[in-house]
Amino acid sequence: MSKQPTKKVLQELHLTMVRIRCFENAAGRLMEEAKIPGALHLYVGEEAIASGVMQNLSNDDQITSTHRGHGHLVAKGGDFSKMFAELFGRSTGYCRGKGGSMHVSNMELGMLGANGIVGGGPPIAMGAAFANRFLKTKKVAVAFFGDGASNEGSFHEAVNMAALYKLPCIFVCENNGYGEYTPQAKHQTIVDVADRAGGYGIPGVVVDGMDVIAVFEAAREAIDRARKGKGPTLLECKTYRFYDHVGVRGMGLNYRTDEELEKWKKRDPIQSFEAELIKLGVMTQKQIDKVYSKVNDLVEEGVQFAEDSPFPEPSELLEDVYCVKGA
Repeated sequence: MSKQPTKKVLQELHLTMVRIRCFENAAGRLMEEAKIPGALHLYVGEEAIASGVMQNLSNDDQITSTHRGHGHLVAKGGDFSKMFAELFGRSTGYCRGKGGSMHVSNMELGMLGANGIVGGGPPIAMGAAFANRFLKTKKVAVAFFGDGASNEGSFHEAVNMAALYKLPCIFVCENNGYGEYTPQAKHQTIVDVADRAGGYGIPGVVVDGMDVIAVFEAAREAIDRARKGKGPTLLECKTYRFYDHVGVRGMGLNYRTDEELEKWKKRDPIQSFEAELIKLGVMTQKQIDKVYSKVNDLVEEGVQFAEDSPFPEPSELLEDVYCVKGA
């Protein structure tokens, strides 16, 4: 029987999900007000995955992210001010305003980067895991990716090598049912991406990605297994994004129905978890409301910090981009 999460862990899981939700709602609003340049891919609806996985990691452990990566960085301990500054393209951001939404990273937190290339993350995580094994550390690397990325050769090559050398790498598929605007059934013949693990001789686990405790426990098992030198796990989390592929309202494409969206919203991972926390006596509604109030204050402070921050100087254009040989 698995060890049950403590009251502190349950409260931390809740706080992380709320932090992601509030950050993303603010970011989406700012994008649609044209205050943030470019396209944002929001994580609303999928908060339980990043929260459940990251609760089992330390800053020394590494992750690779996707184009929908804000939630991963928030869950890894990302600072709102630095994150908003990066989205605003300001010099005080995590990447000095040069990475933006889809390429934000921070080595101190073990965030090896969001990635605008579909399937670009798994090989990087596998490489980090290879280094961890070579250096004989206990660190693990986690690759987040979507159902569409599991069709890419980069994913298969990374899993194959990780399995071959039993690397401390966990592959987390955030299966929200769509590869951009294409339903999973129209780009794959399988129902469960986790079935692909069998081809590489590693465990494939399917978990309810709307249930933060289920994700937390499945991730804990996979991460413990990796730390013990038993190799990688393919963890598939079934989830759903509440907003469109880009932004909140997106492009108005009719690729999914209102009925489908409402059905999934009834399984909101935060609302259902809050109901359970109240039922268990872990938190009261008053305490929950206080969490939202504090987080929203931090969001406002972060946005103000970003708006007050300077843009990078033109002379800094090539800094952090190229490495001069011998430097």
